[in-house]
Amino acid sequence: MKDLKLVMAKNHDIITPKTQIKIGNLTIGRDFLVIAGPCSVESEEQIMKAARSVKEAGANMLRGGTYKPRTSPYSFQGLGRIGLQYLSKAGLETGLPIITEVTDTRDVYLIGEYADVLQIGTRNMQNYSLLVEVGKIKKPVLLKRGMNATIEEWLNSAEYIMNAGNPDVILCERGIRTFETYTRNTLDLSAVAVVKGLSHLPVVVDPSHATGRADLIIPMSLSAVMANCDGLEIEVHPSPAEALSDKEQQLTPEQFKTLMSVVNKTLAFKEELNRYENTAL
Repeated sequence: MKDLKLVMAKNHDIITPKTQIKIGNLTIGRDFLVIAGPCSVESEEQIMKAARSVKEAGANMLRGGTYKPRTSPYSFQGLGRIGLQYLSKAGLETGLPIITEVTDTRDVYLIGEYADVLQIGTRNMQNYSLLVEVGKIKKPVLLKRGMNATIEEWLNSAEYIMNAGNPDVILCERGIRTFETYTRNTLDLSAVAVVKGLSHLPVVVDPSHATGRADLIIPMSLSAVMANCDGLEIEVHPSPAEALSDKEQQLTPEQFKTLMSVVNKTLAFKEELNRYENTAL
């Protein structure tokens, strides 16, 4: 990884401080980040309900897909610009910063007018022209690991963004494709520990896409917290059974409230454990 000049924590004996990204009252890399919201923005009513519920439960960033890359061309592709407007309205009402995916270089600046954070999805991790384009915009970028990507390839993609001029990159582990088919992907939590050691960039985990199953999101979220991630990205829908995309992996507002309760308890336990270890030393 000798060519990675910008993403590495240590380069030629020079230690780079851990990156912290400030958005409003939130400092990513210091505050534990919880991104929550539906897979897709489907209507104004739906995103407003989702935003209010995740805000009440303790999320500090709102997600929602407006341009959706789907495996089938016949699947719901998102509402586009009008979805951005609904998402922006929900963010303004709740006070939550918003994040949404950008899939096309032509949409970068349009989405940048609405979103506080731009997301690069797994299918676009090695879309180098898109990485360079989001590197030119003054908005933080959440970069998801490609489903078939090695850690080195993932970090190289982050290097593309930073080399283009944008230092505010958040890495997201969202599971990789293996021979196992019981879950949607295989959540590689070892990658969290590895990348936290290699890079100064914050690392969040997306257990929704990693597992594809609502019943596995809580245990995988707690495991991610103990792996020392900097945050979680969770899909939450007012009525998952009626969702137009990925209904199996979206939590209800009540399930998300339960998740937040146990995540906060786990964070408190982890903090107490760290205090004990520091005292013992």
